[in-house]
Amino acid sequence: MTDTLSRFRVDLLLFLVAVSWGSTYLVAKELVTPESVVALLAVRMLLAAGVMAAVVAARRSRVSAAELRVGVTVGLLLAAVFVFETFGIAHTSATNAGLIISLTIVLTPMLDSAVTGRRLPGRFFVAAVTAVAGVALLAGNGALAAPNLGDGLILIAAIARAVHVTSMHRLTDGKPMDSLHLTTVQLATCAVVFSVASLVHGESVPSYVGRFDGTDAMLLLYLVLVCTVFAFFVQIWAVRRTSPSRVSLLLGTEPVWAAVIGVAVAHDSIAVTGLCGIALILAGTAWGRAIEQKDRLSKPERQLVTAP
Repeated sequence: MTDTLSRFRVDLLLFLVAVSWGSTYLVAKELVTPESVVALLAVRMLLAAGVMAAVVAARRSRVSAAELRVGVTVGLLLAAVFVFETFGIAHTSATNAGLIISLTIVLTPMLDSAVTGRRLPGRFFVAAVTAVAGVALLAGNGALAAPNLGDGLILIAAIARAVHVTSMHRLTDGKPMDSLHLTTVQLATCAVVFSVASLVHGESVPSYVGRFDGTDAMLLLYLVLVCTVFAFFVQIWAVRRTSPSRVSLLLGTEPVWAAVIGVAVAHDSIAVTGLCGIALILAGTAWGRAIEQKDRLSKPERQLVTAP
């Protein structure tokens, strides 16, 4: 019963992360222009890292050398995800972006399997492909535009996402590292990368922030506190208590929530094929999660050691 409740807690928090990430598209659309992409990322990460650093300071805990080393490494991978994903969306259609980024669902277990030597059942990949097919229907009613530069950038972002999740799991497996410290170092690394990049590309941070009104400030706080601090802390915490494949499958429901929020808030419309896509995503992720859990329990991995 305790193990069941623990798995339920992990899954519930990952589910909430998927919902918050689904809302990110609508929030970011209100805050960004092509020239302010890097500035927005810099401000978002600076504030997020500041919040996390304040929490660490309040706990009077010190970041260890190992946590710093791992945090910087995976933080650079996280920065790459943000860069390729954001600029990729600016150069391709929503249909292609939604389909290609969802390949993380397939790439993560494949990468994890290659690294660990653990073979996943063939049915798992059938479930993952089912979810990807659902994203294709949801994103563009089954129609795909011709490939372009943005498609390549989104594909790199999907690969970077898979590498980020798998690397976090492998670098922290069996090691007493604090999830709060790891999150803080990652966000601080991203903040440094984007702050430096904003000096040479696009709109400057002072100019960008100077255009904010009250609504913009509230949206930015939501983006920072919910979509960044909460989301990435939970992801790091969860990946150390379950498998990268399970994390990827649960977060793979993100396109569904993006569609739901778009309909409820932005009054977007979804065709019948889009509704079929939602059904396939939910069915594929639920089926794949069940298969992965059963397979993992039948082949127990080394127990993870977590810091209190």
